[in-house]
Amino acid sequence: MIHRLLSAFLLAVAAPFASAQTFAELASDEGPSRHQRLVQAAQREGSLTVYTSNAAPTIEALSADFEKRYGVRVSAWRASSAKALQRAVAEKRANRWDFDAVSISSPELEALVRENLLQEINSAWHKEMLEGTMPAHRGWAPQFINVFVQAYNTRVVKKQDLPKRWADLLEPGWRGMLGVEAKAGEWYCSLLKNLGEEKGAELFRQIAARNGLSVRSGNSVLANMVVSGEVPVALAVYSHMIDQARQQGAPVDWFAIDPMIARSNGIGVSRKPPHPNAALLFYEYAIGDAQPLMLKMNYLSPVRKLASPLRGATILFVDPTADGAEVERCDRAYDALIKMKK
Repeated sequence: MIHRLLSAFLLAVAAPFASAQTFAELASDEGPSRHQRLVQAAQREGSLTVYTSNAAPTIEALSADFEKRYGVRVSAWRASSAKALQRAVAEKRANRWDFDAVSISSPELEALVRENLLQEINSAWHKEMLEGTMPAHRGWAPQFINVFVQAYNTRVVKKQDLPKRWADLLEPGWRGMLGVEAKAGEWYCSLLKNLGEEKGAELFRQIAARNGLSVRSGNSVLANMVVSGEVPVALAVYSHMIDQARQQGAPVDWFAIDPMIARSNGIGVSRKPPHPNAALLFYEYAIGDAQPLMLKMNYLSPVRKLASPLRGATILFVDPTADGAEVERCDRAYDALIKMKK
């Protein structure tokens, strides 16, 4: 009897140590009890910090839904993807690990992977993603897909007059009608790869020289300029912004000149998160249970069963693994284009 009691006591004492996991082991655990264990531990942690480039209404909606589900508070620091990358890298060099999760564009997430800042994760949701959206290294996962489309003000431009090919924009009727975003090098270079580097670049130089390009800083600003009619046609703007504006009654719509250029926005988890369980729980939420909410906000889901075709257009994804030199080359080429004078 005493022996049995002693054995039971030793097992009870040893159990927590036997079940203790490193963070890397926890991130790779796909056991059936993992989710419930994450929820309980995350609730004890109480909060997490997310660095994000998501639009303010988007991260506010996701944070509120996450807290309602799990009772865990989300503290979000919002900035551009580039600034989020710079901050995380600077903190690492100062031996600080302040963020738990990061939700930004895929090229910047790849840069964080190269900096060894993100944790490799296993998740059942990974198998549900559209082909080509999930990186093999599993350092991050797609959260939504940004698709660059062409948008127009329906009071200024008639649908039947929309261009069918990029070369149609050489017509004199488009003079003073075209707008672009100030930082769209990834869209431009991805498009040129399809059109042919030299041929495509020369075509856009002619469009800019003949008809001019009105340059706006920020996709949301450009979308609003289309809504107001100040920019009748935007050459590259996010589809979800135009969908949202149209649903609110704005006189806008979008069309697509093949091919559409798309870029994944994803989410990753810090390799040394202050709140490891909350970080993993938010990651799972963002790529899984949050997806119907993202659809309601007009985002395109990377989850196969939720993804919908975009009016039959061909979609080409921006290469998130492009190195710094290639990114700089694209940005310089695009800057030279938008600075051309009519």
